[in-house]
Amino acid sequence: MKLIIAEKPSLARNIASAIGNMQKRNGYFEGGGYLVSWAFGHLFSLCDIEDYLENPPVDGKWTIKNLPCFPETFRFALRRGAERQADTGVERQFSLLRALCNRSDVDTIVNAGDADREGEIIVRLCVQHALEGQKRLVRLWLPDQTPETVRAALSEMRDETEYDRLAAEGFARTYIDWLYGVNLTRYATLKTGTLLRVGRVIVPIVKAVYDRDLAIRNFVPETYFAPRSAEETKGAVVELTSKQKFSKNERTRAEALCAAYNAAGATVTSVRRKKDELMPGKLYSLSKLQNVLGKKYKMSMGESLEIVQNLYERGFLTYPRTNSEYLADAEQEKIKKIIENVRAIGYPVEFKYKKSIFDDSKIESHSALTPTYKIPAKSDLSETEMRVYSTVFRRFVAVFCAEVCRAEKTEIRIAVGEFEEFTLKGTVIVEPGWTKYDDYAPKDKLLPPFVKGDTVNICFMPAEKETTPPKHYTIETLNNYLKNPFREEKAAAKENESESDEEEYRAIFEGLELGTEATRTGIIDNARKSGYIELKKDVYRILPGGEFLIVSLEQMGISMDKYKTSELGRALKKIYRGEMDISGGVRLAEEEIREVFFRPQSSPEEDTDDGFLGDDVCACPFCGGRIRRTKFGYGCSNYKEGCQFTINRVICGRVISKSNVRLLLTDGKTSKIRGFISKNGKRFDAALRLEGTDVKFDF
Repeated sequence: MKLIIAEKPSLARNIASAIGNMQKRNGYFEGGGYLVSWAFGHLFSLCDIEDYLENPPVDGKWTIKNLPCFPETFRFALRRGAERQADTGVERQFSLLRALCNRSDVDTIVNAGDADREGEIIVRLCVQHALEGQKRLVRLWLPDQTPETVRAALSEMRDETEYDRLAAEGFARTYIDWLYGVNLTRYATLKTGTLLRVGRVIVPIVKAVYDRDLAIRNFVPETYFAPRSAEETKGAVVELTSKQKFSKNERTRAEALCAAYNAAGATVTSVRRKKDELMPGKLYSLSKLQNVLGKKYKMSMGESLEIVQNLYERGFLTYPRTNSEYLADAEQEKIKKIIENVRAIGYPVEFKYKKSIFDDSKIESHSALTPTYKIPAKSDLSETEMRVYSTVFRRFVAVFCAEVCRAEKTEIRIAVGEFEEFTLKGTVIVEPGWTKYDDYAPKDKLLPPFVKGDTVNICFMPAEKETTPPKHYTIETLNNYLKNPFREEKAAAKENESESDEEEYRAIFEGLELGTEATRTGIIDNARKSGYIELKKDVYRILPGGEFLIVSLEQMGISMDKYKTSELGRALKKIYRGEMDISGGVRLAEEEIREVFFRPQSSPEEDTDDGFLGDDVCACPFCGGRIRRTKFGYGCSNYKEGCQFTINRVICGRVISKSNVRLLLTDGKTSKIRGFISKNGKRFDAALRLEGTDVKFDF
């Protein structure tokens, strides 16, 4: 008897249906030599800090005394409900799984978690905690959930040990995220008195949005002049804009150049027309699909993933959390079957074996998103589901379309005397081919019927223009940034050379991306739910809570930038490739976290350690009460008795440390403090002195 443990009930039902003739029991199916049961996603979660303590706080309150926490051995426990109370549903299902695992007639246990690292460890944890003896462990790997695929996969199951490296990466990610999330969330919360969710990936995401919005906010437009002509020739307006730019004080120079251009005249120096075959876009990865759905339908990443996941569970789409736009060579026969079914409903498709479609070197775990052979009727899907499904379906049709898209591409070069040469490009679709089935909009303009030697009418004048600020992140641009956060830096280093397909996949395989295809959507949704960022009409913006998070972390000296996150990402990929063990990745995280808690003591000039909320600093010089660290700075404990003395935590952008507050209140003056920032952005150094109850600068 084989026991199949699915990640979710929906998958268990699909497996049971594919096997056929199975009887429904209480919490499982049975029949045909199989038992099929399920988890509810994560039945187990990592223990909290308190679970590692011999004498945990009775009140359950967080305290700095327990930080940092670096468990020698990470422990898991059954997932709890609200307020750490036992979840009876979770306990009931795990008891059933334990009983099934240890049934005497069960000789093989099948891991049927989702086909990713998370699904791998979800079921492994169930088995590790449930199984009391030794039994054969195998893996059921499902690229889609159609009955045919399930039956085929059941006959091709591999030993569970073949997925050990995938599991190692999954466990390492879980441990590292716990170390960052638990230690730094508590640290930052205790420092600020405000719950701050600090995570390895959420912080770089929020910071990216914050930095972009700050750049927009601080942007100062500059006026400039550029010679421009827009005159009609042969029935079409020919727009020519010079690359020459003049500052707002150089209008006279711009006018002189325009006059010289107009005097020189403009002539067509070459016309190149070429008939070409236009290629469709690649098949979709999850993020590329989310980009399209966000741009076209203003669909959030969370909404689109939920729908794609649902379509996958119903057997209409392949596994959704893929980072590849390519298919595996081994899938050729499967694709032929899908093509056959697509052709049967009237689409002109044919099998094509091309490197732009099939490429094993561009696949980490899963191939691109495609429809399955199981094609839904319109009545099977809601309007929103149909939008998502048809987007994937139409791209598949375009990629395998038997009808070629032919276009005439034109390039016209126009010389203005000896001063400057302009290039105009245009495209005319001659045979639409695949464009009938997938969205395509030529970026080039239609051009006049010029021939070499034609004179072009020109009238150059200084066009007043303004520099534009950066654009807010959209679903597409934020997704692209997270897939390769170093893309822009590399492009700048290569003089704005566009990134190649190879470079993008190298970034993914090396772990340079922020988050993964499987986790980004959830993390971004958490950032939104936490009040850090908002999404409106496909545009992300920072919220006050997000600003507070980033500024607070900067003031605390906690750096969780893309460089550190990608360093850990590289380590996780090494674990996946077997080049590093789990403990090596965990040590990297612990070293980073240790730097936050055990910084070398600074001199008073450099000190920014403001302690934790509620810390006692010194006696109040005005009433004899105690000066304590408050949410906003330092204040007297006798405030209810009328002592209103306070000191701001941050003065002119500089965090005031406990030691400097102590000096100020005991000696009346601090030593010189470095790093104040004036209103006009200039840095300056000064001491603070006490003048009555006021704090003044002392230069």
